[in-house]
Amino acid sequence: MSRTDVELVEAANTTFYETMERGDFEELSSLWLDEGISCIHPGWPVLSGRGEVLRSYALIMANTEYIQFFLTDVKVSLSGDTALVTCTENILSGGPAEESGELGPLVGQLVVATNVFRRTSDGWKIWSHHGSPVLAESDDEEDDETPS
Repeated sequence: MSRTDVELVEAANTTFYETMERGDFEELSSLWLDEGISCIHPGWPVLSGRGEVLRSYALIMANTEYIQFFLTDVKVSLSGDTALVTCTENILSGGPAEESGELGPLVGQLVVATNVFRRTSDGWKIWSHHGSPVLAESDDEEDDETPS
């Protein structure tokens, strides 16, 4: 049984995140279109072109000792040879190792992302990635919701 386009796009999206978890820069590079790509990491300016985008991932991989993505709310929309994926990235990451050689403290982060894919002769390739941080509610807001 052949996989549907939605299943193929979901698989391409999952591969994107699994490749980042493994820190496999060569494979990550192969997942992107050759030209016209863009990327916005949370808090970063717009990065355009293959050189800028891939340099950003090389920098992130070089400075991230551990990262794991738990994707939720994954939705795929298709229009011809273009696919739009929205999802929530529940990220667990660790900083550089301490002097003892142990992983630095783990940090959780919540990011909503939009990934745009284009169909090519080599399968679905990433055209654009945009991640925005989700602002956590403050303790004051949570206290207001507590019944009296």
